[in-house]
Amino acid sequence: MTVDWAEFETADPNLAALGRQRLERRVAYLATARPSGAPRLHPVSPYFGGRRLLVYMEPTSPKAADLRRDARYALHCGVEDDSGGGGEFAVTGRAAEIIDDAGRREAFEAARQAGYRPADRHTVFALGVGRVMATTYANGRRRLHWPPQERRR
Repeated sequence: MTVDWAEFETADPNLAALGRQRLERRVAYLATARPSGAPRLHPVSPYFGGRRLLVYMEPTSPKAADLRRDARYALHCGVEDDSGGGGEFAVTGRAAEIIDDAGRREAFEAARQAGYRPADRHTVFALGVGRVMATTYANGRRRLHWPPQERRR
């Protein structure tokens, strides 16, 4: 099950704030699955609009084809150094392409407000939140999870 970013933010505002800090206006890495099932990794610039975590891309991008075929994804923030920098933030879930005109306009306006320049040809996906893991390294390593009731192995 996945929820939109706003539902996650309501459920765990502190973890969501860390996620925004680690993802907003930064390069992150989006993992998708190739047709063979092998992983594919892509640099992306995620942003927030309305209730959603969003990414846009060229319509011919392999990541768009991957997400249309298999909506599962993993997104991980970039880190500043080999000590983890300001921390790690990873989210997994299912992506949904936004195809209705009103949704696309809203998503592209949010991208422009974030400082990006999407073109009409671009494809946009909302990244539903299924699981979140964050690691901070200041004052000792601390790992946070959402949903918290999930058993970790």
